[in-house]
Amino acid sequence: MENLLAGAEMLARLDVLIALLIGSVGGVVIGAIPGVGPAVAIAILLPATFSLEPIVGLTMLLGIYGSSMYGGAIPAVLINTPGTAVNALTSYDGYPMTKRGEAHRAVSLAYSASFWGGIFGILCLILLSPVLALVAPMFGSREIFLAALLGIILVILSHRGQVFAAGMLAMFGVFLNTIGLDAVTYTQRYTFDLTFLSSGINLIVVVLGLFALSQAFFLLTAPDESPDAKPVTGRMGAGFRELLKHKRVATVASGFGVIMGMIPGVGEFTAQFMSYTYAQKTSKNPDKFGDGAPDGLIASEAANNAVPAAAMIPLLALGIPGEALTAMMLSVFYVHNVIPGPQLFQNDLDLVYALYLALILLNVVVLCFLLVSTNLLTRIIRVPTRFLGVMILLLSFVGVYSLRNSLTDCMLAAGFGLLGLVLKRLNLPIVPIILGMVLGGIMEVKLRSALPRLKTPLDMIDRPIALILFLLILLVIGLHLRTLRREFRAHLQDEDHDLHDTQQR
Repeated sequence: MENLLAGAEMLARLDVLIALLIGSVGGVVIGAIPGVGPAVAIAILLPATFSLEPIVGLTMLLGIYGSSMYGGAIPAVLINTPGTAVNALTSYDGYPMTKRGEAHRAVSLAYSASFWGGIFGILCLILLSPVLALVAPMFGSREIFLAALLGIILVILSHRGQVFAAGMLAMFGVFLNTIGLDAVTYTQRYTFDLTFLSSGINLIVVVLGLFALSQAFFLLTAPDESPDAKPVTGRMGAGFRELLKHKRVATVASGFGVIMGMIPGVGEFTAQFMSYTYAQKTSKNPDKFGDGAPDGLIASEAANNAVPAAAMIPLLALGIPGEALTAMMLSVFYVHNVIPGPQLFQNDLDLVYALYLALILLNVVVLCFLLVSTNLLTRIIRVPTRFLGVMILLLSFVGVYSLRNSLTDCMLAAGFGLLGLVLKRLNLPIVPIILGMVLGGIMEVKLRSALPRLKTPLDMIDRPIALILFLLILLVIGLHLRTLRREFRAHLQDEDHDLHDTQQR
């Protein structure tokens, strides 16, 4: 209780509340504009947060992270264009409801389901915090190394159909982290006698290039568009009453969001599809899904809004980000010498509780804002895409230059922006590069710390948690190989059937 009060006192500061308000409202606006997304907004704001106190900077970023999916539901429902990628499933049932003249009902259901999922995820996080406080000190260097290795494997395997590409990009991210002066031996690694590489490649330069600048290039090279969203009439609060009729679906979907959010590399998409499939299979009218089923809309929004709070669990407990947005937040911790992991729950528990309370408050602020400003946001949706591209380009270069007042950083960011544009055009994932840089750095530090105490390779897994993590790694790889084997056999059977049909003809 003492730590909870200390966290509340930390959150009650004026600068923290202003940061929360800016992040929450800004996240909704960013989410409502198709083509931007929270990753771009966080990447642009990241350099500015380094000069702020940890609680102020993290609260602002949490506000954007936790609120963007609320805003992303608006264009998904009204114009069949998801504001953020994770709102794609929302359009399946939200837009058909709009075409039936039930736009206010669909938007209201999306708000209420998002709020339900967000609060459910935070409550689970708060209830799990005592367990985290007990388990976290049991993680030493080798356990965190294995946990980071498990995380990077899960990130790679989560890209079904693109596992090889995701693996190569993740390894490219690990390689980028090794460039520069080795902090232990003080030797140059992969600098090729280039002075500007001696200090390494800054993570924020890569983040701004791959996410913000690549999106700016994408918008500037695409045809100019101005989406048209009509105003919504009706009571926005009516969805809460209807949500109670589907509280089982909302709760189960939120549970999927929490479980999937805790697993690195899985996140909103898997949680959404699992909850949507559950809602469809348990519905009395499964044939209505995709044609305006309210429980399908609820399942989608409740699941994806439960993920942000759950994604903070591996970040805070182990210092291991599960996806790109939490990787960006991890950099804010590091800049201020606040190291997530076992020591955070021992030394800075008041900061942890302040973040929990900030998550609850941002959901309340976002809901209140949306209930009175939906029609204002429909006007923001109409912003021309090329104008957005120019603004993102300008803000990104300002952010990169402000890091170290370096034109070299700007050129590197532009290079990574072009790389990101190529990856987008080829439909290849960008996230593995960022997580490779972050998790690769964690793995290198922890492995070096553990090696002096290891006499044989088996000593790496001679402790219970280390052994469990190692077995989980083997299990995940084994299950993936089993899936590949089944797919290969199915492919051979299909070829045999096609050959047989051809011979009969």
